[in-house]
Amino acid sequence: MAKSRIYKPTAEAIIMASDILKKGEVVSFPTETVYGLGADATNSDAIAKIFSAKNRPSFNPLIIHLPNTQMVEKYVELSQLTKDLSNIFWPGPFTMVLPLKKNSGISTLITAGLETVAIRVPSHPVAHTLLNEFNGPIAAPSANKSGQISPTTAQHVDQEFGDELELIIDGGPCDNGLESTIVKVVYDQLTILRPGNVTVEEIQEKIEVKIVTDTQPTDNPIAPGQLKSHYAPNANVRLNVINPEMNEAYLAFGDTNQVENMLNLSPSGDLEEAASNLFSMMRSLDQLNLKTISVAPIPKSGVGVAINDRLERAAAPKDLLKD
Repeated sequence: MAKSRIYKPTAEAIIMASDILKKGEVVSFPTETVYGLGADATNSDAIAKIFSAKNRPSFNPLIIHLPNTQMVEKYVELSQLTKDLSNIFWPGPFTMVLPLKKNSGISTLITAGLETVAIRVPSHPVAHTLLNEFNGPIAAPSANKSGQISPTTAQHVDQEFGDELELIIDGGPCDNGLESTIVKVVYDQLTILRPGNVTVEEIQEKIEVKIVTDTQPTDNPIAPGQLKSHYAPNANVRLNVINPEMNEAYLAFGDTNQVENMLNLSPSGDLEEAASNLFSMMRSLDQLNLKTISVAPIPKSGVGVAINDRLERAAAPKDLLKD
């Protein structure tokens, strides 16, 4: 019988994962958003293995993860505003694109040659424990093949990579289910590059700052999640559907009559529940091997903005560049 690649998050498994990372290899671990595919952010050979495993375009930057703000300051410049933001939203599903310090040691493969890097401090206890054990920056994009649906369980990762990975730490289903909010901060202005569970409204409630949104697809990304096609199942995706057609899978939302091949993101219309269920339900419907997944309208408020962002990219033509 083949040895399992999936390990419970014991102290021994954390040490094993850290040792694998230090050897320049890749592991998968949970965060509060999605499961990550981790490698030593200072080791270009290790980072190249992430790009190879994911079939990810080399011009698409990665996020690095650290256990605390003090360690973040070893690698990037923090203004007073970014310090304030870090005090409010770290640890948590919040990523900032910040200027790299000279001689930071961060691999240029992570930054795609840019002078900035996307960085965050995750709140998931397993991720936090691993980062402390490793005691350095870990690059960790979502643990899926490029352009495919992001994983929210260890089993999703295993289905995606199989024996390509030596170790997957199983921290259970991810709480948030959507990748982190990404912002770029320049002087006193914050630009939303990728919406997530930390919403514009929440930022405005907690700090006085000018906020603009720039989530238009680009071929020259400065952070993940900016390409046109991403988060996509094998099936085609049709949006804002109230009455699905015959032989379509249906991703419903709210109070909806049950139809064949249907899953409901949140029967009660709770957007946070819908966000948590989005990727896992899309995977389940995709496994029905139907030609199309139709999706109910989702309100474009709060975290619904992030849900619609993921759905619009999932519905984009698949011949476009994928994240």
